[in-house]
Amino acid sequence: MENQAVSSSALSLGSTKDKRYTGQPQPNRAFGVIIRKEIADHIRSWRFLVLVGLVLLTFVASLYVSVSNIRTAFTNTNDPDHAFMYLKLLTSTDNSMPPFHVLLSFLAPLLGISMGFDAINSEQNNGTLTRLLAQPIYRDNLLLAKFSSAILIVGMLFLSLTLLMIGGGLLLTGVRLEAQELIRIMGFVFVTLLYVAFYLSLSILLSIVFRQPATAALSALGLWLFFTVFYPIIVNLVIRAFLPDPAYLTQAQVMGYNEFILDLLRIAPNQLYTDAATTLLMPSIRSLGPMSMEQMAGAIPSPLPVKESLMIVWPQLSGMIAASTGCFAIAYYLFMRREIRS
Repeated sequence: MENQAVSSSALSLGSTKDKRYTGQPQPNRAFGVIIRKEIADHIRSWRFLVLVGLVLLTFVASLYVSVSNIRTAFTNTNDPDHAFMYLKLLTSTDNSMPPFHVLLSFLAPLLGISMGFDAINSEQNNGTLTRLLAQPIYRDNLLLAKFSSAILIVGMLFLSLTLLMIGGGLLLTGVRLEAQELIRIMGFVFVTLLYVAFYLSLSILLSIVFRQPATAALSALGLWLFFTVFYPIIVNLVIRAFLPDPAYLTQAQVMGYNEFILDLLRIAPNQLYTDAATTLLMPSIRSLGPMSMEQMAGAIPSPLPVKESLMIVWPQLSGMIAASTGCFAIAYYLFMRREIRS
């Protein structure tokens, strides 16, 4: 990101005007100025354009595969979700490439990391942080503006892609969009934003901890790689080492071990995102944990109402909100105690 100092004239004009009418500077007015400046910096940066191009390319390729396969998916009566055409646009595939929500689980963290890894350290290295905070700006407002501007941009990007997908589906098929499908798709966008928000908070925290942007970026990418690739492998290896022979376990013990393994895997943010996104986009999913034969007896494979699906994914949503808030709170604590003049 080509970080630049906030336009001194803009902040000065705002503070002068505030002083003229109230006699006191209004740092909250400068908050909006910083957000506009950060949004402009993100939009003009090459790395953001490259990532947006990558997401757009992924979306177009996934949509092309889904549209090519939509007739087969729509007429497959064995699939209880076959009637949700717009959800099928996001989830169906001909196995030539993963569906869009799976690809997004890999690309969304990169968006968050790329927009936050040099949020603070580049300002300090360039000497603009002291000049910026010499203006009538609260220090916490600066951190909040860095976070809010990035989330606004990513939110507008995903919302635009969603509306583009819905509009394209309407033009190509003429099938009416059901309210349940719209709520589920908007819920998917919200879950994706929470996923991006976690990695954005983490990268902003690392930008405060490490003085060099390259170190912060590599640390964030290392954590993303660990949670995505190595953490499930480590969990499986540990479980294999300590798990008794399943042949000597009762059904209740097997279910208990499976539940324990899922709880360990759900420490990783990508597992929480995958569980939540899959449940919202596939209404036939009734549970994210193991079910006994007694629980499945008599169950009819039919789609769940939106409310029931939201109740299933509420723990995942709470986990992602807590993880994002925790990272941002630690970043806030460290930034408020940091000496910025060195």
